[in-house]
Amino acid sequence: MNIGIVSTWFERGAAYVSKAYLQTLSRSHKVFIYARGGEKFGKGDPNWDSSNVHWGKIYKSRIPSYIDWPDFEKWVDQNQLQLLIFNEQISWDIILKCHYRLKIPIGSYIDYYKKDTVQFFKYYDFLLCNTERHYSVFRWHENAIFIPWGTDTELLTPPNPPNLSNGQKDITFFHSCGMSPYRKGTDLVVEAFKHLPGAQILIIHAQSKDRIDAVLRKEIESDDRIKLIEDEIPLPGVYHLGDIYVYPSRLDGIGLTIAEAMACGLPVITTNEPPMNEFVKDGFNGKVVKVNNYKNRYDNYYWPESECDAADLANAMNYYLVNSDQLPIHKKNARIYAEKYLNWNTNSISLNDTVFTIKKNENKISWLILFKIILNEYTFLNYPPTFLVTIIKTLGLGKILFMIKKIFHRV
Repeated sequence: MNIGIVSTWFERGAAYVSKAYLQTLSRSHKVFIYARGGEKFGKGDPNWDSSNVHWGKIYKSRIPSYIDWPDFEKWVDQNQLQLLIFNEQISWDIILKCHYRLKIPIGSYIDYYKKDTVQFFKYYDFLLCNTERHYSVFRWHENAIFIPWGTDTELLTPPNPPNLSNGQKDITFFHSCGMSPYRKGTDLVVEAFKHLPGAQILIIHAQSKDRIDAVLRKEIESDDRIKLIEDEIPLPGVYHLGDIYVYPSRLDGIGLTIAEAMACGLPVITTNEPPMNEFVKDGFNGKVVKVNNYKNRYDNYYWPESECDAADLANAMNYYLVNSDQLPIHKKNARIYAEKYLNWNTNSISLNDTVFTIKKNENKISWLILFKIILNEYTFLNYPPTFLVTIIKTLGLGKILFMIKKIFHRV
């Protein structure tokens, strides 16, 4: 089967998710990548640029993940694609076009959704859910497929010899803030670390030099025990520099770095909230930290942000200073857990057969949901007129006018 994956395609977490699906599906199928225009491209980067990658036409729009239809349709036809997978596709224009104009199944990797957009996903033919939290929202879909998330446990391995032996007192904490320091709780890590005694070390890794704001940077620079690495570093990354992974995330899609850290033999300290606590078993392969408060995110994402208690975070970090004998045990347990439950090759292998069973659904888009999709796209401003053209061509101007009259009549 010829399969297409539509995704961001450069050194970012979302792209690594797509690459994981690429590696799985390539065992039995031909897989092509449509590198969606966005923040930037990985063109010329040997880790991302290859013959099966098409660098999509960049379309200037404020709507995230907007795709140029003529360029996309040409890519589908040239590669004779039989199935499509979209990763973090926020704009629904392309999904409507695929649903009505293409005769092949389209699916979505589940990550970004709001309470008022969950119903839109019925127009996908299948959904790929990698956490129990996501699956709980979409299990109503007739083709919601649960594939437990994992990582490359062969690429990501503990250092040899291990960083820490029994009785060693100084511990290096490691934290990855990627491109989102606030969401990943970098400020909470720094605050908690300042309460720890002794010559402990905290290493923070950011994927870019412009992600740490001035206030947080000042806090980091005021403590010479904190080391900041600001650079794009491909996997296996710099997990080997730490003994413990500290990740008090306020909100996560799949907990990508948690799986990576565990594969590297690092116990994880994280927020006691899904999906983080789906991986971390308190007292076995890490510690979970109680949530102090919840709040809705600015964009009304389906799940609220959960901010952990900074004092409890400090206590969890201090646990390994007081109980240093437990660290080697938790390190070993982290790797054992990763090998047993987080091996992506094992978790995802059944997908190669599952794709043959997926059929295109004939769900017609209701006028009310179509109107909601229009409003959803409008929230990003700079609304592309091509989206309106798509709707008019699909339903006809007469139906559109009738739908609008009906909606206002109900009001």
